[in-house]
Amino acid sequence: MSLAAIQSRLITACAAAGRAPASVQLIAVSKVQPLERVVDVLEQGHRLFGENYVQEAVAKWPDLRVRFGPVQVHMIGPLQTNKAKVAAELFDAIHTLDRPSLADKLAKLAQARGASPQLFVQVNTGAEPQKAGILPEATDAFITQCRAMDLPVQGLMCIPPEGEESAPHFAMLAQMAARNGLTGLSMGMSSDFEAAIAHGATHIRVGSAIFGARDYGAPSPA
Repeated sequence: MSLAAIQSRLITACAAAGRAPASVQLIAVSKVQPLERVVDVLEQGHRLFGENYVQEAVAKWPDLRVRFGPVQVHMIGPLQTNKAKVAAELFDAIHTLDRPSLADKLAKLAQARGASPQLFVQVNTGAEPQKAGILPEATDAFITQCRAMDLPVQGLMCIPPEGEESAPHFAMLAQMAARNGLTGLSMGMSSDFEAAIAHGATHIRVGSAIFGARDYGAPSPA
C-alpha cells in the first residue's frame, strides 16, 4: 500500500462515519523501518510519526527534525521508567502510560521541566495477562490519580486482542473516555482503523501498510 492509499481510506471512513477527516490524525509508525523509507514519507509531506523504542527514536529524529523542520513524534511502545526522562524530552505525546510508577516518574519530570508530552492512558481492554495497560475496572481511578499529579492526560489508547473483533474494544474505550471527559482516542491499525474511526478514534496507528514490511532480522533497540 502507500501513504496516499491510507489517507484515501481514512477520508472514506470519515465520510461513512459523518466525521471531518481533520478530526483523525494518522500516525505513521516508523519503528524498525529503513531511514530511506521514513525520508520518503517525510518528503511526501507527512509530519506525524510513531516510534516504539526510545533508543531508535533518539538515533533518528533529532537529525530528521533539523532536516525537515517541525515533526511530531509519538511514543506508542512500552516505556521503561528509566527511559522516561529521555522520552519526555523527545516525544510530543506518549500513548503508553500504563502504571502508577510511570505516572509518578512523568509527573516529577513535568514539574522539573515545566512541560510534559501529551499523555494517553493505555487500557488493557481484553484483560490479557501478557499485555501492558490498566485494566478496564481500574481505569477511572487511575485517571483520577494522574490528574491529581497534574499530568496532561488527553485520552486513552488500546490494542484489541488478536483474533477478536476490534469494534467492541473500541466502543469500550470510547465509553471510558467520555465518562472521564477525555477527548483523545488512540485506537485502530491498518486492519481495523475504519472501525476505530466509526467509534471516534482521534489517532490511528499505521505502519507497514505505509512503509512496507518490516525487517526484524536485526535486534530491536530498547
